[in-house]
Amino acid sequence: MILTDTTSGIRTITLNRPDARNALSLELIESLRDAVAECDRACRSGDVRVAVLAGAGKSFCAGMDLKGVIDDPARMAIMLKTLALTSLAIRSLPVPTIARVQGAAIGGGCGLMVVCDFACTHPEAKVGYPEVDLGVCPAVVAPWLIRRIGAGRARAMLLAGGTMSGAEGHAAGLATHCVPSAELDAAVRGLAARLAAGGPVAQAATKEWLNRLDGSADEATLIEAAAISARVIAGPEAQSRLRAVMSR
Repeated sequence: MILTDTTSGIRTITLNRPDARNALSLELIESLRDAVAECDRACRSGDVRVAVLAGAGKSFCAGMDLKGVIDDPARMAIMLKTLALTSLAIRSLPVPTIARVQGAAIGGGCGLMVVCDFACTHPEAKVGYPEVDLGVCPAVVAPWLIRRIGAGRARAMLLAGGTMSGAEGHAAGLATHCVPSAELDAAVRGLAARLAAGGPVAQAATKEWLNRLDGSADEATLIEAAAISARVIAGPEAQSRLRAVMSR
């Protein structure tokens, strides 16, 4: 479910469920967690200087895959907690991270987009947080969105729900770079090469300090966020709305 490649010190970790638009099943999240842990070891040994998070196929990540867990609250809670801690592991990597976002980055997928230090997308992409439209609480993604665009703008975005284009997402601060779709790969390669030329000790120290300043290392908040989301999803409102969507 995860493909990895390392070229010239740049590690690419690719979500590999293209038939499901890389929707986040528990198995995929666990595989991502393991790939990030291995990447962390390679970063600390000096073998990896930049990490790129990508998605195979037409979409980066369509969000949480709830089909297999909608009737299993315990499994759903595990999925959300694992995603929260995997996001923390991505944020904690001692090298710059880039999300390569094509097609769609929805809900949890948009959370992965903004947890990275940089995000490159294209104008026609579809990004955002439609959780409240489905009766779901976006608690797990909220901390990362607040750190990306600020509390006020994050509040408006998460309460309104819905999605937006890649161009709108770039203007809102979700993406740091927005280029024509045909230029996306080249833009990611160019940015990664530029970042790989930086001083590794300085970059690692800067990331660690920035994470301390903005509270990114607050594991307790992320665990609480996962519990809040799990409780809401298990409730009748979310169950009703999600089943209606799945039956279409």
